[in-house]
Amino acid sequence: MKRMMGVLTLTVGMAANAAGGSTAQQSVTVQVRGPAGSAVQAPEVPFVPTPEGAVEGMLALAGVKPGDTVYDLGSGDGRIVISAVQKHGAKHAVGVDINPERIAEANQNANKAGVKSKVEFRQGDLFDADIGDASVVTLYLLPSVNERLKSKLLSELKPGTRIVSHSFDMGDWAPAKTVESEGRTLYLWVVPERGTGGAPR
Repeated sequence: MKRMMGVLTLTVGMAANAAGGSTAQQSVTVQVRGPAGSAVQAPEVPFVPTPEGAVEGMLALAGVKPGDTVYDLGSGDGRIVISAVQKHGAKHAVGVDINPERIAEANQNANKAGVKSKVEFRQGDLFDADIGDASVVTLYLLPSVNERLKSKLLSELKPGTRIVSHSFDMGDWAPAKTVESEGRTLYLWVVPERGTGGAPR
């Protein structure tokens, strides 16, 4: 099936929290590659921050610790990046988001949190991001986006790098661990050694 080339704004909708009935979603804009064609701009959608419980659950599942370099692909207001260094002691954390308003907001939040020297926010397409120095990658995207990212993650990340996704898996790449955190499903994968057959391509 041919894929159109364009910039798509994707909204991740979460099921209502059983306890409080609240709904969370994250606005993520990605570049979809394919044969030459007309660009399609989807309508901009509101950004609703990832719940703090999910943020902390993701970082805990990834085992973020001092010395880690954390990347959040589709970083929104920067809360995962900020928490990684502020609460979990990561050496450095990088957020990638294509929306300049989110980048500006994330930088403001990092300044307020006093962690600006340890974090970085890059405006750009997450499929083009240089992620080779990551030891942890966090995702809150759609299943189809996770599937397209899989080959990039496996080819660019070092063996042993931990990947955590909020709510959505990666198809036939079985997670190493799945947990429920405050009514939300979190998935963990570990990048295998090259050529071991630990993950599908």
